Amino acid sequence: MHIVQVVNDSNEVVAAIVNGDELELLAQPLYTIALHAANQERKLDAVLSEFRTDATLSYDKAISEGRLRAPITHPEPANLLLTGTGLTHLGSAAPRSQMHEGENVEAKTAQPTDTQRMFDLGVAGGKPAAGEVGAQPEWFYKGTGHTLRAPFAEITMPDFALDGGEEAELAGVYIVNDQGRIFRVGFSLANEFSDHVTEKQNYLYLAHSKLRDCSIGPEIFVGELPEEIKGNVSLHRGGEQLWHRPFMSGEKHMCHSVSNLEYHHFKYATFCQPNQLHVHFFGAAVLSFGDDIALEDGDEMRIECDITTRPLSNVLKRVSASKPVIESL
Repeated sequence: MHIVQVVNDSNEVVAAIVNGDELELLAQPLYTIALHAANQERKLDAVLSEFRTDATLSYDKAISEGRLRAPITHPEPANLLLTGTGLTHLGSAAPRSQMHEGENVEAKTAQPTDTQRMFDLGVAGGKPAAGEVGAQPEWFYKGTGHTLRAPFAEITMPDFALDGGEEAELAGVYIVNDQGRIFRVGFSLANEFSDHVTEKQNYLYLAHSKLRDCSIGPEIFVGELPEEIKGNVSLHRGGEQLWHRPFMSGEKHMCHSVSNLEYHHFKYATFCQPNQLHVHFFGAAVLSFGDDIALEDGDEMRIECDITTRPLSNVLKRVSASKPVIESL
């Protein structure tokens, strides 16, 4: 099952079930429906009948009229936490290691980079047996719901950024019920947009490089994640394709299990607070930055895979960032 969020004819954001080219509109946003299910400890699909309406909307019309929103949002955006992990996919270490090892021959013959060591830990212990704790993955903070952009909307690049590049990946979506129990709502296609030039300057700048806009959607896939997911990411400039790469995801192509990534995020009590919403990015396998592509204002980033029915598309927009003013009280 695939669920999106749209603006209905009453100018309200509501969830909708994807039925081919038609969207079956529900009466409430997905957060409200998911929290209702989580508090009753019922499956999401089991409660949807309580929120059904007779209203429908063409999927194409929702896109063309700009009525799509992020597939899940929180009524208090600060309580939607965006976080992620990297070096989770087989083959993902090569471009990251190259980014940090420098160009000189001496560096390439020196000790493995921190990136490579982190990746090796995942390969060795990222898929533990049931009941055991696996290797701890890389982890980063991305932001809150304030920087989550809708599908087909602009992703902004502030003028203090040195770069802005796509990161095509999957993300898990989670809600915490009134009692602090964690429930997975589903999975979504994601663009975990980052500043790779800043990261390349120094690995300790990774935290800075991640504090950028991002986007998920258009849909949330409700169900178990397939072992193998095939996707494609492409960049377009002036109506022409600039770059593209296929990518593979799913646990068949990962050095960490999804359950291991989930454990190492939710083991922290701060992420188990009632009514929180979490989007946790699972890591990218390919990057255009690794092929020396620099995105420009107006470039389109398009991501598609076989667990969604429509692509995730966003356009890059450079913006001037306001300078913070700090005053004493």
